[in-house]
Amino acid sequence: MLQAVLFDLDGTLVDQESAAAAAVVEWAAEHGITDAYVADRWAELSDKHYMRYQRRELTFPEQRRRRVRAFLGATVSDAEADELFLGYLRRYEAGWTLFEDAVSALRKVRAAGLNAVVFTNGNEDHQRYKLDRLGLANEVDVLISSETLPAGKPDPRAFLQTVDRLGLTKADVLMVGDSLEKDVHGALAVGIDAVLVDRYDAHAGAQVRRIRSLHELSVASSPVSGL
Repeated sequence: MLQAVLFDLDGTLVDQESAAAAAVVEWAAEHGITDAYVADRWAELSDKHYMRYQRRELTFPEQRRRRVRAFLGATVSDAEADELFLGYLRRYEAGWTLFEDAVSALRKVRAAGLNAVVFTNGNEDHQRYKLDRLGLANEVDVLISSETLPAGKPDPRAFLQTVDRLGLTKADVLMVGDSLEKDVHGALAVGIDAVLVDRYDAHAGAQVRRIRSLHELSVASSPVSGL
């Protein structure tokens, strides 16, 4: 019987990508970098070093410093890198917005008698701050950050320990997220049902259950079907 829906946060409930792109373009211009590929380079570096943090090869502050040094081509101290990153971070946080279907989806889940769980690879303090800033803290029942787990999604341990922490079984939960690899394939690999939120139709050929909007998400206090 379905008892909880695990929602990814960034890219699923929060439009993190737009916030990051706008923030880095403005921040980079401050440092004389104005080419057309600023956002793409930053996204690539962010993915690379954040994955290392998720694998516990770097700490959360270290992955930020690596991104700054590589992007700016700067040899700076840790303190200088932290200060430089703050210039980006302030703009990034100011740009956070919810997808328009986020709150209604969370409320739909809770109205069905299910637990709405945010299951994120993000740093716990930062993601909790994000929930507070965007008014989501009272819309979810539990926040689970992979920072408190042995590894991040799609590592099987992240999913299995999350289910254990909730006191549920794999059959009791549904994973909903925008990452085909991290959220959906990761969940399916350990026997957890999953739905891909493919807002921009980037995975039309994916052999998984797929929705274009959270408005399409169907939930009930029984195994989910017809998504």
